[in-house]
Amino acid sequence: MPLYMDRHKHIEGLTAEAVAEAHRKDLEAQDKHGAKALKYWFNEEKGEVFCLFDAPNAEAAEAVHREAHGLMADEIVEVEEGI
Repeated sequence: MPLYMDRHKHIEGLTAEAVAEAHRKDLEAQDKHGAKALKYWFNEEKGEVFCLFDAPNAEAAEAVHREAHGLMADEIVEVEEGI
């Protein structure tokens, strides 16, 4: 399956705990959409989060976020893993 990286920008009050909770909710919702939330990265100071999904398409990754917590990405791009 393709890999997708999404980016959430300008999240006010972002904390490590909040991101971990959102990811936990993604894991609960992912199977319904045929996607896997693999990893995430965040920057508390900038209020940014990046999520990596293994999904059949960008819409499936987006649907996981929509169902899990409603925090939609500002952009989603297909990526390929390097070395």
